[in-house]
Order: sequence, then C-alpha cells, then structure tokens
Amino acid sequence: MLIDQWPASHAAWERTRRSLAGGVSTGLRAQMPPHPLFFTRGEGSRIHDVDGNTYTDYVLGWGPLFLGHSHPEVVDAVAAQLPLGQTYGAGHAAEYEAAERVCQAVPGAERVLWSNTGTEANQAAFRLARAFTGRQRIVKFTGNYHGWSDNVLVSYRGSEALSAPRPGVGTRGQSKAAMHDVVVAPWLDLDAVSALIAEGDIAAVIVEPVLANTGVLEAGAQRLAQLRELCTAQGVVLIFDEVITGFRLALGGAREHFGVLPDLSVYAKSIASGFSLAAIAGRSDIIDQVEDGVVHAGTYNGNPIVLTAARATLDVLARERPYDRLADSAARLVTGAREVFARHGVTATAHSVGPIVQMAWGCEEIRSVEDYHRADWATYDELIVALLRRGQFVLPGGRWYLSIAHDDDTIDASLDALDGAVAAVAGGGR
Repeated sequence: MLIDQWPASHAAWERTRRSLAGGVSTGLRAQMPPHPLFFTRGEGSRIHDVDGNTYTDYVLGWGPLFLGHSHPEVVDAVAAQLPLGQTYGAGHAAEYEAAERVCQAVPGAERVLWSNTGTEANQAAFRLARAFTGRQRIVKFTGNYHGWSDNVLVSYRGSEALSAPRPGVGTRGQSKAAMHDVVVAPWLDLDAVSALIAEGDIAAVIVEPVLANTGVLEAGAQRLAQLRELCTAQGVVLIFDEVITGFRLALGGAREHFGVLPDLSVYAKSIASGFSLAAIAGRSDIIDQVEDGVVHAGTYNGNPIVLTAARATLDVLARERPYDRLADSAARLVTGAREVFARHGVTATAHSVGPIVQMAWGCEEIRSVEDYHRADWATYDELIVALLRRGQFVLPGGRWYLSIAHDDDTIDASLDALDGAVAAVAGGGR
C-alpha cells in the first residue's frame, strides 16, 4: 500500500476498520486506489484531505454534488431549516414546493413520490408497475445498475454476469428467489425485449437512458422511442432509471434530452446536492395507486432538511441552466485527454455525454458493454494514483463527473495533470 503521500488517511482507514466493516460506509469506496482517503472539507470543485492535500474533485460524492461542494444557496437554505426541526412525521411546505419544482422541470411528470435512495425508489417503481399491470416480472438490460437489491443486482459487472436472459449473480448471499422476478436483455436489444414480453407476465422494462455506470453509453433518442412504442403496444410500464442523468443532462433530465417520455422516472443524486433524497416522477394514474392499496412507507421520506436542499438545488439549476456550458467543458476535457493519450503513444480513449466523461485505458473506443469490460482497468487504477499525486480525485471505472463549479481554467489545469500522470504510468513511474 502506498502511504507516503497519504499517511494520515491510511492511519484513519486502519483505525476505522477496527469498528466499521471494511473501514468504509459503502463497499464501493474500498475500491479506491491506493486505499480509501479521508477528507476534511470541500468547496466548489475542490476537496481537501486529512494529509493537507487539495484536489480538483471529479468524484463529487460519486455523483450527487452537481452544484459542487457546499453551494452557498443550498448551505444557507439548509442552515435556515435546521433550527426549525429535523423531521416532523407530518406534512410541511417543502414537500409540495419541491414536488412542484420537479413537475415543472420534468416533461410529463404529473405526480411525485419521495423516497431516500435510488435503490429504494426503483423498488417502489417496480411495485407500482406490478400493481398497475397485474404482472410480476421486470426486464432489465445487461450492464445497467439499478441499486443493490437482490432482484436487480444482476447481469451488471463482469463477462460471466452479462449473460441473458438468465440473470447473472451480482453478490454472495443473493436471494435466488428474488431473481426469479427479473429477466435480462442485452443492452438495447429490442428484439430480445419483444421476445421476453411475448413470453408473458412482464410488468415493466427499466433502462438507464445513458448507461452511466458501464461506459457512459447513450441509448439514443431513436432507440428509446422504439422501446417506448414497444412497451406501449404491450401494456408494459417503461421506467427510466435517472438516478444519474436526472437534472444532470438537462433540467428535465433524459426525458428532455432525448424527447422520450417513460411512464415513470427515478431520480436521486443531483436532486438534492448530496443530501439523501430520491423521487419517482411520472403518470398520476400509476403513482396514485399509493392511495389505493399500494404500500409506500418510510420514516425519513419527505424529510424537511433534504427537501429544503432539493428546493434550493432545483432553483439554482432552473435559473442558471448550465447544461450547454457543461457539455462544452466535458468536450474540452475529452479533446484534451485524447491529445494527451496520442502524445504519449498510449492506447486509451475518452468520450462524454453531457457533463459526464468516460475514460478508459487499453482500448481505442467504447461502443458497448463488452468494450467497457475489455479495457485495462488495472492500469487505469495506476493512473488514478498518478492523478492523485497531481491533485486530481477521480473514480475507478473511468467516469469523471463535472459540476457547475468546474470552469475552463479548472479543466485546463486537470489536463496538465493528466499529461504528467499518463507520462508517469506509460513510463513505469509514478
């Protein structure tokens, strides 16, 4: 383990492991090379660790910090709510004020249902779809991630897990019974989806409109429209998993970006600037089933603090509309990265969708889930460490998130750091 530049983080991690399983609050953080880092504060596009290092942050809390760290309008709004109470177990103005903002922003959203995490919200969406159709099974696509619940953590990672239609196991201890309710289609293979629907008992099809967790691959407006037509014709509920794309690709998310309206969309991450909030938005006749026998529960649903953060976040995004600028910034990062890779003669690639950038080592292009899994992620982990040494904090798996705090000067400085990091990895150094 490399601890020369991060001794305090390493010591904190070792201490944490004595009381917290794995020394991390979620298992994915254990994948961060060279080991999990510990941080003290963040502002804008910057984050500071316990060893006194400062980084440009492209992790952004694994996605939620679309406004950057500690955006003043969000901080001020939450600070004003805190002395008024943490939760009421009853109604309050932020519930409808935030819901109204979602309905105004998201095309075709007639009703909202609050939840706490994307995993929870997807499960609620499945329940609504089953109740609405009277059917049981869900179709998902290979490489798509819809949370860690047993019935959808399938056919997501690794070549063995990407088989279809039989679900590939996602974790030890997974319930085999839960997996009976899901069938798998290859990524956007509409013939396969049609065949699965023809077998019967399909309540819903769920899809990431941008396959953000496995290569940042666009489904595309045409393919999504065809999927919409197929589901409509067969009476199947279409669900967009917009946990990542929601309010990030456009104010109206993938619905606005691609011009295709699913029956339900699931949102989280960017909706509340790092506070734990998720939502289902869509057709009132489906969502209003919670008034007619469909159970939707949760002590923390509609918490006034997180909804205050959401209200402030959505106000900032509605006012600033940063989407074109951020797409240009992402394209600037992609173009610069490709130039760096070419200059050092390494086989690597970069592309973007909106403000999400995907990089990979050991492949010339990522066009499919299979391409993504064939990349040289071990060498990319070396690049992550080399970037850390040069003040850049990035995720495993090649995804770089941009926030509204990432300006052109920030991007240019990151490209200089990338140049040094690629030279070090290509040359066998650090």
